[in-house]
Formats: sequence, structure tokens, C-alpha cells
Amino acid sequence: MKKMPFSMHVDLDQFIPATEEEKAYMVQMRPSSTFFKDGVKRLFKNKIAAISLIVIVVITLSSIFIPLFWPYDYGTQLGISPGKPVDASYANLAPFQYGETEQERINNGEKIFPHIFGTDQAGRDYFIRVVYGTRISLAVGFFASIIVLIIGMLIGSVAGYFGGKVDLWIMRFVDIIYSLPDMLMVILLASVMKQTLNPIIEGTVLARIGSNIISLFIVFALLYWVSMARLIRGQILSLREQEYVLAAQATGAKGGWIIRKHLMPNCISVVIISTALQIPNAIFTESYLSFLGLGVNAPMPSLGSLASDALNGINSYPYRLVIPAIVISLIVLSLNLFGDGLRDAFDPKLNA
Repeated sequence: MKKMPFSMHVDLDQFIPATEEEKAYMVQMRPSSTFFKDGVKRLFKNKIAAISLIVIVVITLSSIFIPLFWPYDYGTQLGISPGKPVDASYANLAPFQYGETEQERINNGEKIFPHIFGTDQAGRDYFIRVVYGTRISLAVGFFASIIVLIIGMLIGSVAGYFGGKVDLWIMRFVDIIYSLPDMLMVILLASVMKQTLNPIIEGTVLARIGSNIISLFIVFALLYWVSMARLIRGQILSLREQEYVLAAQATGAKGGWIIRKHLMPNCISVVIISTALQIPNAIFTESYLSFLGLGVNAPMPSLGSLASDALNGINSYPYRLVIPAIVISLIVLSLNLFGDGLRDAFDPKLNA
């Protein structure tokens, strides 16, 4: 029935229930998600970042679990037996070579686990020393980054939220630290603290860790937090004028509660990205300090100390320098690529 113009009658055809096909066509629904889930999906779509993450996980797990079943220890000198002369044939073995005693046992039908990377000048299995060195370098990089993160978050959030004279004094202090030559200060502080900490930690649990590692953590706590602090301060300055912060202030919430509950959760993506990029910086710093003799205490190895020791026989045994250098490069490159992938996946400005 044709509807008359200017009629007040209701067109009942407009109230016919829609079919399921029409609903599916008109309403495009997507499953509920969160910022973290979306970021993880974007991260794993980045093939380079995903491969870098796999490399980091494999290297980390290898450094943790290989020493559990490896028959040699990083500090054990092969060819040394109580009451017997030192067997010099174990020193400077090439990869997959054996000492004289081991060769005799092999000839008698025994099975001897091979030295995959040979031995060093002291007759210690080089492969397990590289594995332990990787563990030490990764541990130093991780814990140093945590120290930088905690100090940088604390100081940066206080400066950004309170502003005024508090921000002014903190930023001037940050500028002073920025003006110091990093490498020179790191070497000087590590040298001084090495001598200062030895009598303090002697006979304690910290003596097993070594004064050099403790001094390295102190150096990071003193010098390397400034970049993190400035980054978080900038984020807090842009967030503290938001409506939810003003609402919390109007209800009488204290500054510390607002920072913990409102501001820091909204900075978490920047914090994760910066921490991931800080780890390779810490590993590289530990490596060159160990290369200069200011790293881990002997006989505990790190990748930097292994490279430093390899300089003595670089003409005869160049692979001893190449192996730790490749491991350092692989770790730092993987962490940097993974950090770039995190930035691309979790930075809201890049995904707007």
C-alpha cells in the first residue's frame, strides 16, 4: 500500500526485525582486547623482533642450564692431580683436541667429552668459560638495568609531578651528571671503589660476588639513571594535567598515590622500551670494563675478560678473541633489535 505524502501513519516496514546476515553486515564486531595484548600481537608480527627474542631466550637458557650437566667447570685446570706433576699438554688445546692423559684413556676404550672450543693457557675448558661469561654479562646487564629503572623512575616521577623548585633542582643535578665524561668517570669510580670495597665485603656473602661487580652496580646507580629520569619526567609532565589526575587531586589523594596508581601505569610502555634498550648498554659497559681489568674477579669469567685474556695469544689462537666478540655482538644486536620492536609495538604515538 502506497504511503500518502505528509501522512502521519507509521511505516511498519521499518520495524521488521533484521536477519542475522543483516546484523553481521551492519555491525562489524571485534573481540575485546587490551593495550598489552595488542602490543604483543604487533610485536610478534615483526619478524626481526621475534627472531631477536628467540635468540635472547636461547642464549639465556643455554647459559643457565648447560653448566648443570657440562663435565668441566669454568675454574678447573685440567691436567692437575694431587701429588702429580702438571700435565702441560692440556694448555692451549685447539677445538676438539685432547690432552695426553685423555688421549691415553681414549685409546683404552674410554669415552672423553670433547673440548668444543679447546682450552685456554691455564688448561681450562674454553666453552664452559664462554657460557659462564655469557651468564655473568647477562646478569650484570639485567640487574644494572633494574637499578637504573628504579632510580630513574623515582627521581623522574618526583620531578615531573611536583615541578617548580623541586623539578628545577633535580634537573640541574641531572645536567651536572650529564656534563661528566661517562667513560672516564666509570673507569675512575670502578678503580677507586675496587680498593674501597675489598676490606668492607671481606668475609661476607658479597665477597663471592666480588668487589668489581658491586662497584659496577654502584657506577650504574650513580651515573646511568639520568636518561631514564628525564624520559619519565617528560611523560609525567604531559600526563599530570589530565582530567583523571585533577579528579584524584580534588578528592584529596596524595602525590605518591597519584604517581603509583595513575601516572606510572600510563608510562609503562615507555618504561619497558627504555629498560630493554638499557640492557645492551649495561652489557657493553661491563664488557669493556672487564676488558680493561675492572670487571669480574678472576677466575670467574665474563665475555670482556675472556676477550682481554685472548689478546696475549691472538697470533696463535685468534679464535679465543673471535668467539666472545661474536657472542657479545649477537647479544647486543638481538637486544637492540628487540628493543626497537618493543618501541614499534607499544609506543602509542607510532600506532595512532
